[in-house]
Order: sequence, then C-alpha cells, then structure tokens
Amino acid sequence: MVRVQSVAPHSLGAELGLTPGTVLLSIGGCDLEDFLDWEFHAADERFLLTARTPDGELIEYDIERPEDLPLGVELEPPHIRRCANRCDFCFVDGLPEGLRSNLYIRDDDYRLSFRYGNFATLTNLKPRDEARIFAYRLSPLYVSVHATDPVLRRRILRHPRAPAIIPQLERFAEHGITVHTQIVLQPGVNDGSVLIQSLEDLYGLGNAVLSVSVVPVGLTEFSKHHLVREPTAAECRDAIAAVREVSRRAVRDRGVHWAYGSDDLYLVAGEDLPPAEAYDGFEQVENGVGAVRFLQQRLRQHQGALGALAGMRVGLVTGTAMGRLMPLVLPAVRETSGADLELLVVENALFGSTVTSAGLLPGAAFVDCITNRTDLDLVLLPAEAVNDHGTFLDDLTIEDLRRQARVPFRLSYDFVDAIGEITAT
Repeated sequence: MVRVQSVAPHSLGAELGLTPGTVLLSIGGCDLEDFLDWEFHAADERFLLTARTPDGELIEYDIERPEDLPLGVELEPPHIRRCANRCDFCFVDGLPEGLRSNLYIRDDDYRLSFRYGNFATLTNLKPRDEARIFAYRLSPLYVSVHATDPVLRRRILRHPRAPAIIPQLERFAEHGITVHTQIVLQPGVNDGSVLIQSLEDLYGLGNAVLSVSVVPVGLTEFSKHHLVREPTAAECRDAIAAVREVSRRAVRDRGVHWAYGSDDLYLVAGEDLPPAEAYDGFEQVENGVGAVRFLQQRLRQHQGALGALAGMRVGLVTGTAMGRLMPLVLPAVRETSGADLELLVVENALFGSTVTSAGLLPGAAFVDCITNRTDLDLVLLPAEAVNDHGTFLDDLTIEDLRRQARVPFRLSYDFVDAIGEITAT
C-alpha cells in the first residue's frame, strides 16, 4: 500500500486534490505496492490513477502531464524489509538499550540499496523480488558479499539457507544489473586466502561488479567479542596487499582501480592513504572509502569560498578516526581560509572507544564538548551524526543542543556546505 505523506503547494498533485493520507491504489490497473511501483508507473506522460481519499472515497484521476514534470507527491516511508541474517558483527546487536526504537531494526532491503546506497546481502529475495529488480532495472545495487565461498558466507551471515552469491550476481549480470560490493573483514574468518579468492571471484564477474571495498569489522563494547574481534595492524596490511594486487590488474585491464580499502583499513594498518586518483569516482565514499581524499579534493575545488572564515576562531568536532586523519586536511584549510581552526576530537562514551566514526557520536558527546566553549566564533559538527529530523542517536535534538550551547554551530559534511550558509547570512 502506498500512502501520500505530503503534497507540494501549487504542484500538479495539489491541483488534482491529492492530500496527505490519500492511498494510491493502482495505475492503469497495476497495483501499487511501494515507491518503486509508483515511480515506475507514474513516469508516463499520461496514466489513470485510482486512489482512496482519507474519508474513504474512491476516485480515478486521468492524469496528463508534460514529460519530467514532477507530481509533487511525497510518499510515506515504506515498510522496511527485515534482515534474516544474524552476523556476529551485526551493528544492531552492538547497540546499548534505551536508544530510538528504529535503530534496532535490522534492515536488508534491496529497494533502499538502490535508492540510498545501503548495503544489502540479497539473502531475503524471493523470485518476485528479483523479477522487480530486473523489470525496473534497479542498478547499481550495493551488496554485502563478505565471502564468495557459499558455505563460509552462510556461516558469516548465520543464515543456513543464504543463496550462493556468485550465481546470484551472475543472474543479475545477465539482466544488466550492476553492483558495488563490500567485504567486511573479520580476522581468521574471511581474510588471508579467503579474501584473495573472494576478490578473484568478484573480479571474474567482469563489468557487472563495478567495485569492491574491504572494510575492517567495527565493534562496540556491547558487540559479541567472544565470537569476533577487530583485525590487527598486520592483518590490515595483508588485506591492503591483496587489494593492491587485484587493483593493479584492474587498472591494466579495465582502466579503473576497482578494489579499494576503506580509510579505516589504512588507519589501523598504519599506512598512508592512496592518492585521490586511486579512488576513481569515489563511488563508495559514504562507506568510508576515500573520505579524506574526497574532502581534500572538494576543498581544493572551493578554496575561494574558504575566505568567508577569515579571522574566525572555528572549532571542528569529529570522532577519533577522523581525528587522526584530519591533520592531513587542516593545514591547507588554515592557510587558504585565514581562520584559526581547532580540532575537537570526541571519544564515543555511548558505544565505547572502539567506535570511532563521527556519525555514531551521541548528542551528549557534543553537549559535553561545546556547551562551555565561549571562546569560539563557530563550531562545525558532523552532519552525519543526526537523522533527517535533526535527532542524534540518543534522542537529543539539534534544538536541545542549541538551547544549551553558548557558541554558534552548524552541521557540516565537508566545510563547503557550512561556508555556503555563512555567506548567505
């Protein structure tokens, strides 16, 4: 069932009389199950929409619109496909009690993989799901592989009926579906020769696999430490060597590096990050792959705008992972902007010190960090630490923080977005 959440004023949807709460039933006789059906069937210039109004009235709309003119209709979020796996390193299992209820949802949804780049294992697909993927050409998808050996992959996923991933991806390739893939590295499980074989198997699928990233497993203090551990520096260096080997071949054969280690992999290994060109188009930057080099590149592209910070005392809040990497970025920003920058590195008191991502910092960490700072002109907070509603993991909101802080702050992904706000005020 597809229900309208909002309608943009003065849009075609508003002219038709569509209102929040309206249920969109079918288009041209085809039932609407979710946003995929809606977007696919509503893409035509003319179609017949059957809907039920909030008061229960059935209405048919004969809709004709110019090509690419949006209807202005936003749908309620879909019901999330739940994960059927029970991975030892599952992030949900590593959460403490008392957080937002939706954080405890194990999602494994191919629709969100296509729409938002969420990684899915594809283990819960039914034949009808695959048919929809092929019909709607949902490409690229983002797939968690972990290991290509079917027996070992079932063990990693704790899913005895998980389909073999290579035949599954071959079937996708036959229908023109491409994928970005990841391998979460677990020492003693899918590293070493297993990792090398997985990389070989994925490379053997040709252009259907657009990229593969290798990411070290991350655990909280609540994770199943008796079942899984984080890799050592030496184990990460071995993984980097495997990535480099297949990447060299990919550059020679395909003109792209294809295989990438996450920034965390290099950080733990104690090795320098590759140059920006080694990440090609930064396809997996939101997976922590090339995040530092992407930031450096973006700052170079917008260095003229950095002058808006001239003479300001700016605090930059981040987690311990980026805290160790930001010295690669800040000197150039200081020189270009003329700002006095202070790096404020925050340890994660909610999940434990092993969780180093800025995006997983709770609101309380920012309260402790900035509420007593009156010596700064501006503080930049990691925008990935809040959801779309401006709420941190521990339910503190941006407005809660604003009431307590005595220094102006802005959410920022990369400096440049915050600078745009500064110049607009």
